[in-house]
Amino acid sequence: MPKEQKPIRVMLADDHPIVMTGFAMSLGAQGMEVVGQAKSPSEAVAMYAEQKPDVAVLDIRFGTELTGMDAAQNILKTDPQAKIVFLSQFDQDSLIKETYRMGAHAFVTKDCDPADLAEAVRQAHAGKLYFPPQIAERLASLAVRGDVSPQSMLDERSLEIFRLMAEGLTNNEIAERLNLSTKTISNISQSVKEKLGVHRQAYITKLAVKHGLIQP
Repeated sequence: MPKEQKPIRVMLADDHPIVMTGFAMSLGAQGMEVVGQAKSPSEAVAMYAEQKPDVAVLDIRFGTELTGMDAAQNILKTDPQAKIVFLSQFDQDSLIKETYRMGAHAFVTKDCDPADLAEAVRQAHAGKLYFPPQIAERLASLAVRGDVSPQSMLDERSLEIFRLMAEGLTNNEIAERLNLSTKTISNISQSVKEKLGVHRQAYITKLAVKHGLIQP
């Protein structure tokens, strides 16, 4: 008789317990074993080292200065063969490209069908890359025509700061809104202006409206 296949051992990391519990239940229903649920990037790194899961599913955004991508970088430093699936409520092209560039195997959005998350975990476990169909289609289109939008040129945090800049918030107001230091916001906002080639407030707002980031 063939040996019974062991369930895929999965670690989850998300700072919203209800969301994480839902994902854990859906993966469990697919015959996977959730071996840990971390609530912060630093906890995810420590839990990965302790549990040695087959696949780590990491949210990208946490309510701290660290992100799921920071956690992934630390995990990959100690285990270059780590299988990582990223979750995000955002699906901008630059973010997806960056996750793959750093070595992740899959990217799914939080509003995905539970079957998509399970398939992403299975493909990552097998060492394969996984694009949900709608993301694969869009990235294929971008490869052909190119993309110079803020969404493609900025990472998630920079894009959020650009959106707030476009709404007219000052660095101090953005820092307070995002619970980050004013110095951090100042550095990121300057980098954003240089990357996009816009420095005057009117041009920043106009660019954001053009690409649908804020309402006119």
